[in-house]
Amino acid sequence: MTATSRDRVLARVRRALADAPDVPEVSRDYLVSHTPDAPDTVLDLLHENLADYRAVVHRATDAELPALIGRLLAEHGADRVAVPPGLPSAWLATTDAERLPDDGPLSPYELDTVDAVITGCALAIAETGTIVLDGGPRQGRRALTLVPDLHVCVVRAADQIVASVPQALPRLDPVRPLTWISGPSATSDIELDRVEGVHGPRSLHVVVVVG
Repeated sequence: MTATSRDRVLARVRRALADAPDVPEVSRDYLVSHTPDAPDTVLDLLHENLADYRAVVHRATDAELPALIGRLLAEHGADRVAVPPGLPSAWLATTDAERLPDDGPLSPYELDTVDAVITGCALAIAETGTIVLDGGPRQGRRALTLVPDLHVCVVRAADQIVASVPQALPRLDPVRPLTWISGPSATSDIELDRVEGVHGPRSLHVVVVVG
């Protein structure tokens, strides 16, 4: 079989590395977190850092969650809401907004008419103020959270908040489509004029379910 350009390049790399010394063992004695291991402290830090990235953070109990989601949708004038396949129906029990289940899935044109999306998450990381989505049933595919102008993301304080990235990585599946979100979509031009909503939602509301 004739060698391809890729084969020839890789063969040259192997020859060049043949006499290279062994790679030294990486030290793993660094701290995995800079935050005290106290749930209330971690929750407060997540709240602070999410707000610093211009996300709007709310805290609610399970019983309060549907009313809060309904209020947020009404305040943003969201009449059409994208719904991931596994989203609990109770979360939308108090809203009259039209629900568009993404079980078709929704076409790009249909997504463009959606005002908001409600999702859960995989994890939230306190030290970086980051929400991680992995395409699970309560989150849906990545496009759902990139096209609508409003994203309301629900985080369970009891089991979905970790202090640091090193604590988060072992709990995430690297083969899943991971999306890491720190605040609403934003970019700046060369003059540092900030523009939000260019390649994702203009508004991010994070609802932390406590109690």
